[in-house]
Amino acid sequence: MLGIQIIAFIICFCGLGAAIAATASNEWKVTSRASSVITATWVFQGLWMNCAGNALGAFHCRPHLTIFKVEGYIQACRGLMISAVCLGFFGAIFGLVGMKCTKVGGSDQTKAKIACLAGLIFILSGLCSMTSCSLYANRITSEFFDPSFVAQKYELGAALFIGWAGASLCIIGGSIFCFSIAENSNSPRRGYAYNGATSVMSSRTKVHNSVPDKTPPKHFDKNAYV
Repeated sequence: MLGIQIIAFIICFCGLGAAIAATASNEWKVTSRASSVITATWVFQGLWMNCAGNALGAFHCRPHLTIFKVEGYIQACRGLMISAVCLGFFGAIFGLVGMKCTKVGGSDQTKAKIACLAGLIFILSGLCSMTSCSLYANRITSEFFDPSFVAQKYELGAALFIGWAGASLCIIGGSIFCFSIAENSNSPRRGYAYNGATSVMSSRTKVHNSVPDKTPPKHFDKNAYV
């Protein structure tokens, strides 16, 4: 069971790292303009900044000026990703406390409940991250395939795939953590009966008494009694 908890914690920790990387990334949606290889230009947009670069290696990023001028779906994705990162942080703390290899948390039953709570927090973190990435991707695809949309069209960026992968890892690892309490409750405790220590003399006496005496009877003459 300890090995399963360690694997689950590693999976959840990797998912949390992917969620942090996706939140800080500026490649939520990308587009490219290329009349030739030399004059190719890329435009990236994330939750916090808009960036542009060219084939010569020059990049420039500009943050969103104010929160009140940002579109509503971007604000919603920001809130969901921040919630996912915060929940993953608290889930990691509860996961460390609930693991059997740590000395804090109380008895095994208490640790199992804490591990189950950590699993639920990680699952909720993964759902927040997946909802945010799916909402952002839905907006990109709806604008891309809308013939009446005349503004610049973007495609899915690498941050969305990182966020989906991190969300899946958090959900998988959190589910494994939740199963730890069921495994702990189903494992019966073995009882041992104590019969007491038997001395060497008593054991020898029992063996001697259990073996029948097969010595033939001795016959004595009358002179032996004289």
